[in-house]
Amino acid sequence: MPMSSKSVDLKPGDKAPAFSLPGDGGSKLSLSQFKGKPVVLYFYPKDDTTGCTKEALDFTAAQAKFDKLGAVVIGCSRDSVAAHDKFKTKHKLSVQLASDEEGKVTEAYGVWVEKSMYGRKYMGIERATFLIDGAGKIRQIWHKVKVPGHIAEVLAAVQAL
Repeated sequence: MPMSSKSVDLKPGDKAPAFSLPGDGGSKLSLSQFKGKPVVLYFYPKDDTTGCTKEALDFTAAQAKFDKLGAVVIGCSRDSVAAHDKFKTKHKLSVQLASDEEGKVTEAYGVWVEKSMYGRKYMGIERATFLIDGAGKIRQIWHKVKVPGHIAEVLAAVQAL
């Protein structure tokens, strides 16, 4: 029975839901392949939209700092791998992008939520970031992320691990 996002309430200290998704450039991205490394898993609504592009560019700009800390950064949306490839090429992104077209991972993390725009309700991805430690435990969660200043906060949290 598929879970509805409303019933998912992950908290720091919880085991991060496992995932294995197709990634940009024909890669496969799974939580288990990064065992022993901190993983910054960020969810965003749509490739090549203003806020999502800014967030991806900010993570890309900080990539060397995350690398130095041994942390892996993965962006995840419900866009196709082809859309991710186009998005990465267009904006010269270095972050890895995972494609969750079926929505299983966005639901497992509780970020597939009801949104509202101009009075119209619809389902979409809440911009959220999960910091997962090398043992697969969630260390910190940011919900309803506002992009300015967010990457600095995430970097500080990774440094504190």
